[in-house]
Amino acid sequence: MKFSSYILVYRRFLLVVFTLLILLPLPLILRTKEAECAYILFVIATFWLTEALPLSVTALLPGLMLPIFGIMPSKKVASAYFKDFHLLLIGVICLATSIEKWNLHKRIALRMVMMVGVNPAWLTLGFMSSTAFLSMWLSNTSTAAMVMPIMEAVAQQIISAEAEVEATQMTYISGSTNYGLETDENVNGHETSERKEKTKPVPGYSNDAGKISSKMEPEKNSGTGNKYRTKKDHMMCKLMCLCIAYSSTIGGLTTITGTSTNLIFAEHFNMRYPDCHCINFGSWFLMSFPAAIIILLLSWIWLQWLFLGFNFKEMAQCGKTATAKQKACAEVIKQEYQKLGPIKYQEIVTLVLFIVMALLWFTRDPGFVSGWSVLFSEYPGFATDATVALLVGLLFFLIPAKRLTKTIPTGETVAFDYSPLITWKEFQSFMPWDIAILVGGGFALADGCEESGLSKWIGNKLSPLGSLPVWLIILISSLLVTSLTEVASNPATITLLLPILSPLAEAIQVNPLYILLPSTLCTSFAFLLPVANPPNAIVFSYGHLKVTDMVKAGLGVNIVGVAVVMLGMFTWIVPMFDLHTYPSWAPAVSNETMP
Repeated sequence: MKFSSYILVYRRFLLVVFTLLILLPLPLILRTKEAECAYILFVIATFWLTEALPLSVTALLPGLMLPIFGIMPSKKVASAYFKDFHLLLIGVICLATSIEKWNLHKRIALRMVMMVGVNPAWLTLGFMSSTAFLSMWLSNTSTAAMVMPIMEAVAQQIISAEAEVEATQMTYISGSTNYGLETDENVNGHETSERKEKTKPVPGYSNDAGKISSKMEPEKNSGTGNKYRTKKDHMMCKLMCLCIAYSSTIGGLTTITGTSTNLIFAEHFNMRYPDCHCINFGSWFLMSFPAAIIILLLSWIWLQWLFLGFNFKEMAQCGKTATAKQKACAEVIKQEYQKLGPIKYQEIVTLVLFIVMALLWFTRDPGFVSGWSVLFSEYPGFATDATVALLVGLLFFLIPAKRLTKTIPTGETVAFDYSPLITWKEFQSFMPWDIAILVGGGFALADGCEESGLSKWIGNKLSPLGSLPVWLIILISSLLVTSLTEVASNPATITLLLPILSPLAEAIQVNPLYILLPSTLCTSFAFLLPVANPPNAIVFSYGHLKVTDMVKAGLGVNIVGVAVVMLGMFTWIVPMFDLHTYPSWAPAVSNETMP
């Protein structure tokens, strides 16, 4: 075997070793906690980007390296791996398990396809709009976790419908019979295996449909080892996954309660500037809604062009006479919907619990009116979205779904127990423990950056920005925040930078909102890596995407996001908050020493 072949075979092993060795001079020469944490950060970021190790395995490295370098004790690092987010995820997965077990997601998906049509461009825009709307009121993570099963079912139905139509056409031409296409039973190889439908989405078809036409080149899914029917199918799955991930984040920009970074900003701003009453639910919505709409539309165009191409002529035909293939696909979808039969009791209960969960999330603390959390005013901040998720999630283990019967010796059938909506075994099969570790590793790394002082060191480097033009300060801070939030958690990033940017604005006598607002919005632009935020990790777990796909697509969305925020700061946002004037509610001269 040639030397180059050895390198190719053991490339991941060599990458791990050389990354550790090449970056090692950083902590050895500087010998500071900041440098040691920077070494850990660079190593983990490299492994996450290159997938030299499985992502979840790399996420365990903070638990190993932070104690070894004396940055954090092992017990403290371990506590970072299980946060409020994980309880929220558990509750949402209970809902997702019931939705998929009773095929509610398939009913919703088929109905949506029947309404919107099977054109991928318009379908993805419909998904992005509905996901963004949900994310305005629910957490980004909850939205992505709930919509992904629906999107997965839609993609499967469209692909299987096209396969059946093409197979039927070829059967008509050849005069042969194709027995391999039963979309109701072979959408995913094993329809009865709900876990496979979720974790191994839209694999290729092992039936005869993929063998009929020589034009069909199966596309291999490296995540599952299965094959897609065509490369276009694979591209469509990538497109729809990223649309869900990005729109769930974009929708969260729109309301103060939409994402934790918005809440952190509001808390910091109101505490530092108590005389300012300009930030509330309504003003935030008016400021961010136009930006979110523009980012959503431009992101849709970018993703559509990147994966499937943007055919204006084809899109302009929406609503006109459909082709024979489109009519046939629509007919197959309609038949699949009819096979589901009338809605069942279990589906109704699951849908009701979903609505209850959404309403409880929205009404807990809406911002513009008092929510039900005031009933527990003695313990402010104790009840969170995770509390609601667990409450509703536990009901799935309690509410009866059907009776269990047995036949006694007399021949009579009697009920002896009942089966709940979901069982613990079913929940375990759906619970993405790899995602839990992945996000926990991000939390641990963020805590390490704070404990070591690396976060503060990065913030201090912003001080020289005071001598630059305001537009350039906004651009630099926005780009810095967008880059930092890719490897650190969004809440940690905004918590670190707000105390730095506020005195910076006061020192140069610029309205603090001029700098704080774009920085807060850009903190949510974590689109590059699966570990950058939970929605990215959730869609990545479905196996359609590679890290390089997300980096390529996310870079464009990041650029779009920063550009639109910059546009807003110098157009419609200026008159809303009178940004050109230094406000009376801000200190005339900062009494704080610049960091």
